[in-house]
Amino acid sequence: MWTVVYMATGLESAMEVENRLKSEGFLVKRKFFSKEGEYELYEILAPEFEAQDVQLALLDLGII
Repeated sequence: MWTVVYMATGLESAMEVENRLKSEGFLVKRKFFSKEGEYELYEILAPEFEAQDVQLALLDLGII
């Protein structure tokens, strides 16, 4: 099962987060969530079994 590990504003930002996590060896994917005015929101998803590790990587990479 996939779980949301991060919400990104804008496609460019979502792609950057996705690529950085993939370069760290994580299996992640990006999914459009909604549009809020001018802003598009994207979910960054990871398999549930490694979601905690992905969130730690997001911290280590300075993303969150």
